[in-house]
Parts: sequence; structure tokens; C-alpha cells
Amino acid sequence: MKALFRAAAIGALLVAGSAGAALAQTAPTSAADTLFRATTLSLSAFGEVNRAPDMATISLGVQTEAPTAAEAMRLNAVKMNQVIAALKKAGLADRDIQTSGLSLNPQYVYQENLPPKLTGYQVSNQVTIIARDLTKLGQVVDATVKAGATNVGGIQFGLQNSAAAEDAARAEAVRVLLARMNLYARATGYSSARLVTLSEGGGYSPPQPMPMLAMARMDKAESTPVQAGELKVRIDVNATFELIK
Repeated sequence: MKALFRAAAIGALLVAGSAGAALAQTAPTSAADTLFRATTLSLSAFGEVNRAPDMATISLGVQTEAPTAAEAMRLNAVKMNQVIAALKKAGLADRDIQTSGLSLNPQYVYQENLPPKLTGYQVSNQVTIIARDLTKLGQVVDATVKAGATNVGGIQFGLQNSAAAEDAARAEAVRVLLARMNLYARATGYSSARLVTLSEGGGYSPPQPMPMLAMARMDKAESTPVQAGELKVRIDVNATFELIK
């Protein structure tokens, strides 16, 4: 009796195993397997548009030296307050003026076989400003130098709102992508069945700052010339297409 029960149990297990194998064979394949067996085409393209900048970022500051740290700080504060007042008089708002660096460093003279000799202290105070009216950019720079700025670190042009330019670049990128896909499909005797994946990379990126010469005084009456030129806005796209005969 026990032997008969054991045989029946083994038979049931064999039947269950066979049924599981049958289910595994008839289960639908995954999307990844389907895509693997399909004929696909992976492409990349980019769209680029040019736009005139409508803002500029400049770094400028005041550097002072004095025998004592306190005196160096005092002199720097006087000149820096004059520079900030000149910026505001030129039309810059408080939100467009930001302190970007402040340092106080001892100054030494080094001689061979002698210990370093302290000669005084140097203070550097830097601000980063945003000019939203490029027609007055040269005048703003001139005003800060006349007010006491001793260095201008660089200028970087940009767009206050880059969304519209980015969308135009996206449309151009997709146009190029589809044209490229159709070219490959025709050349290989296929046609596009569907778009499988689409991803985006890149985007609006302002150019690197361009150097401007440090200026200690202004002797000329004309305003400093500044040419804004154009900015390139680029969007990269990547896509995979399924092709059919």
C-alpha cells in the first residue's frame, strides 16, 4: 500500500513538471527578446541654432595693499563701495551684483639665506555682475574702472531665457534624425516600422568667458567697445528604430 502511494506521488510530480515545461515553452517572449530579434537601426543627430545674446556676466574687483591688514581692508572697502555705487548708478539691480571672492593675504619679500620679511597685506574683493542691457555694457565697465576697479576678469555672454532656442534646436535635431533614418532605410531596402527609443543629450551651454584686460585708469572719452556676436544652442538626440522589409 505504501509502495502504491509512493508511485502515485512520483507520477503526480512528473505530470506537474511536464506541465510547467509546457507553460515555459508557450510563455510570451520578453520585449527585450523581441527587440533583439528585430532589425533595428540606432542613430544620433544634433540640431543647432544661433541666437543673439541678451545678457553678459562680468567679474571685476578691487585690489589694495597696505602695511597692516586693517588698513588694507579699509582701503579696499572704500574703493569697493564706490565701485558698487557706480554699478547701481549705471542701472544694475541688487540681484545682479554678487560678491564672488574676498581674500586677505600677507605679502613677503624672500631673500637668500634670510627668513621671509613681511612687507604688508593685500586684499582682493571680486564681484560678479549681470548686465541685462548689452547696449550699455561698455559704459558699465568704464564706470566701474573710473570708480576704482583695478581688474576685470572676463566676460561671458548668455541668454536670459534659452527655452525657445532649445526647442528650435530640438525640432532641427529630430528633422535631421528622421532624414538620416529614411536614408539608411532606403539604402538597405527597409522601411521604418516604429520608433523604439528616443533620448536627448546636450543643451544650451554658454561659451567660456573671454578675457578682458585689467584697467587702472581711463584716459579716453569713448566707451569701451564690446561685441556680443552670436551664441550657438545645440541639442543632441539618440534614437533606435525598428525596420521592416
